[in-house]
Amino acid sequence: MRVALGVSGGIAAYKAAELVRRLQLERLEVQVVMTRSAQQFIAPLTFAALSGRKVITEMFAEPGQAPANIDSAIEHIAVAQSIDLLVIAPATANTLARLAGGIADDFLSTLYLATKVPVIVAPAMNVNMWEHPATQANLETLRARGVHVVEPDEGYLACGMTGAGRLAGVESIAKKVCELLGIRHDFEGETLLVTAGPTCEDVDPVRFLTNRSSGKMGYALADAAARRGARVILVSGPVQLEPPPGVERVSVRTTEEMHRAVLARAAECTVIIKAAAVADYRPAAAPTRKMKRSSGRATLELEPTPDILADVARTKGNRILVGFAAETDRVAENAREKLRAKGADIIVANDVTQEGAGFDAETNIVSIFTRDARAVSGNVAPGFSPASSASDIREINLPKMSKFDVANRVLDEVLRLRGRAV
Repeated sequence: MRVALGVSGGIAAYKAAELVRRLQLERLEVQVVMTRSAQQFIAPLTFAALSGRKVITEMFAEPGQAPANIDSAIEHIAVAQSIDLLVIAPATANTLARLAGGIADDFLSTLYLATKVPVIVAPAMNVNMWEHPATQANLETLRARGVHVVEPDEGYLACGMTGAGRLAGVESIAKKVCELLGIRHDFEGETLLVTAGPTCEDVDPVRFLTNRSSGKMGYALADAAARRGARVILVSGPVQLEPPPGVERVSVRTTEEMHRAVLARAAECTVIIKAAAVADYRPAAAPTRKMKRSSGRATLELEPTPDILADVARTKGNRILVGFAAETDRVAENAREKLRAKGADIIVANDVTQEGAGFDAETNIVSIFTRDARAVSGNVAPGFSPASSASDIREINLPKMSKFDVANRVLDEVLRLRGRAV
């Protein structure tokens, strides 16, 4: 998600640099827009270095620069349409007055009028300016239009006076940003182990058995869990994906390697999500030399690989265990049976023959099958056995959505099993 941070001219402008870093911790892309007055207090280069993006300081080209072209002339429209939220911090009394009056005489005020996304203002000014009826009237006008105001703190001000007007703390502003963007931290204190991608089983030194899994669903789960505050261990088969920021990746290749990695780290975890598409069978014996082509048929003897989901379930205790089921027919029936047989708490099933739900797609269409477990003190009730009948299982059918959105819906169900509100 992308946030535009407007910085107006006041001594508190230096705190906006800290706000950029704080918003980046939420994995937000920050586009900084500065007024001319703000540049008297802090240089645009500071924000450019922090954000990694050009800082917008003028509506049009400055004297001596190349003349404006059509792209720069409508840049405020492009920014307005590309952001998810506009936050102005600090917002001076002058900036508030211009916003309330609909004046668009620089990039920031024009951006405010051009965007339809949520807007936050964090005022900062002298206490007398803050208490002036004109300022308060402007704030009421903005509130009536749906602008969110993060009230200033009280304390010693740069002007030497004491009272309200000090820019609210960076954490308070970031909290409001997260609230409006739907960013949650409800998995803090949890450690999730997520498996992703395919596994490979060697037939000979140059051939192997695998499947079409891209790992995108598992990586989306790891990303979503990390964004929501969890510590995440990602056990991944061979994929062409980079791990999400802050996620610990353990790379494996075979089902046996994934089995060992999961069991070795399971004790650290409170939630285990098996999203990997592991090979269920491997060659009973893999030659040490390449199998040569012949004119006759070749027979390959296969043996089952370790059942990671079932083995984890045997010792899962109060851990939440989530499995995935990629099906081509009888999706609901197979998912319910897998939930009962494997001892999992949740099975996420999809029909991989559906358009938008198959391998390597950016979207997914899933049904979530979950035990109707009772929660006690934040954990699944001890002794609550796996579902044994259809009445014990809840079925949630989701429409086509991005894999990241599917991941969040799965995590929501984990919280419900924990007995925590979503």
